[in-house]
Amino acid sequence: MLNHLKIILLYCLPQHSLSRLIHRLTRIEFKPFKSFLINLFIRIYAVDMSLALNAKPADYKSFNAFFTRKLKKNVRNWVIDSSFILSPVDGAVSQIGNIDDGQLLQAKNKKYSIEQLLGGDITLSCNFLNGSFATLYLAPRDYHRIHMPVSGRLIKTIYVPGDLFPVNTASVENVNQLFARNERFISIFETKLGLMAQIMVGAIFVGSMETVWLGEITPTKKRELTIKEYNDQSIKLNQADEFGHFNMGSTVILLFQKDKLLWMPDIKKNNPIEVGQLLGNTKIQ
Repeated sequence: MLNHLKIILLYCLPQHSLSRLIHRLTRIEFKPFKSFLINLFIRIYAVDMSLALNAKPADYKSFNAFFTRKLKKNVRNWVIDSSFILSPVDGAVSQIGNIDDGQLLQAKNKKYSIEQLLGGDITLSCNFLNGSFATLYLAPRDYHRIHMPVSGRLIKTIYVPGDLFPVNTASVENVNQLFARNERFISIFETKLGLMAQIMVGAIFVGSMETVWLGEITPTKKRELTIKEYNDQSIKLNQADEFGHFNMGSTVILLFQKDKLLWMPDIKKNNPIEVGQLLGNTKIQ
């Protein structure tokens, strides 16, 4: 009952206005203010600063600079190999499996369509029918930079405006079609495994997403479906390269085409994962 009341409240909140406010607050460089936010956050979420490239909270010029902190070298085990699909993030597995009859599993008794997820692009959706997907949740304490699970050439992006519901367990289990309703940025890559989609899903207080080739994508006043083709450009990212980052925590969804990979048998729902960890093995060697 309590969760249902919380969800009803979320429907009533000015989600985008609140997220824009957080966007501004997290960029304030006034030292007492930003230091208070950073130290409070570290205590509440038990952030392990020993993993950070810069372990001193006071050295970050703003809360956002701290939140998007880089990791030290060698604190994650990368296996750079085209036979594997690597985790693009630190976080936890929300769901992982196959896209059955054009549907992805969101939570128990809740599904959403691949077509809705991909902004209504029927042609693109057909490429992923009966393919594989993984939904990866980034908690506030996690490393928030996103990397490439495989090497690929960018061929298309789609910005889909939408709601900003939280993507925590309570919301995922109670908000229908959540990942197909929330704001998201879809990147389609051509890889040795065929097409791959890496999707950044926004959430409340996650009003800002960035990629290495575009910079900051959201927040934006132009909240309308935006499609960009990259066939005349050469934007290539290698496996493990940085792809982008959230300026607060959220979710990444990976899509692969049919019969291209097998998820590792030890990767299960709710498993914690680390960036660079093996998620899958290619069927085609």
